[in-house]
Amino acid sequence: MDDATEVEADTGEIPYEPHIGATRQYWRDIVLGVNDGIVSIFLLVAGVVGGGLDPRQVFLTAVAGAVAGAVSMASGEFLATKSQDEVLDAELRLERIHIRHHRDKELAQLREMFAAMGIEGEDLDTVVSIFDKSDRALLEAMKALEFGAVDSERRSPFKAMAFSGLLFLVGSLPPALPFALAVDVNTGLLWASILTAVALVGVGVAKTRVTRGNPLVAGLENLAIAGLGGVVAYLIGSAVGAGPV
Repeated sequence: MDDATEVEADTGEIPYEPHIGATRQYWRDIVLGVNDGIVSIFLLVAGVVGGGLDPRQVFLTAVAGAVAGAVSMASGEFLATKSQDEVLDAELRLERIHIRHHRDKELAQLREMFAAMGIEGEDLDTVVSIFDKSDRALLEAMKALEFGAVDSERRSPFKAMAFSGLLFLVGSLPPALPFALAVDVNTGLLWASILTAVALVGVGVAKTRVTRGNPLVAGLENLAIAGLGGVVAYLIGSAVGAGPV
């Protein structure tokens, strides 16, 4: 019996489990970056192997794809995250004007949102009146409830860029490295497939540490998507490579 089970047996309560904390808002970038690196570079090498390239050519293609993909992911995440921040900042500037010049409308919106949460009657009047006493409190409430934003959950464009780009490069290693060492493309593709499968299952399992899902299901889901894509990419490459030059 482990410690958690002992606590449940002794108290009849579920032990307190802390949230994952400051990395929560970056897990999208972490999973997307490494997963995209693994899958896209594996599909790339499978396609060019099907097209008849030799191991060195496949490796150079994979390296070029990995660098291009990492730069694209990093720049895309930076611009997207920065743009989202700019949109939110613009909305908050407008919200400050609304609070200053159209306070009744903002309080009416706040009342509707709290009512939707199940707060009623005098309690609802009390809550709204408390927020009415402070411009800052009212702004923070509207920021969270109307725009779905809190400062602790906002993402840094630079961190989003770093996670996406660097982890794309890390993810590209399992499908790319075998072709740097393989003497023929079939051996390279075999090892690339094995390492890719292991990496995909590993990413799926690691993801469940924060999603608290089923590790087996998450791992197999990742594997199935990449496996199907790899077969399609290989067949397309074979068809193109076999065609007229």
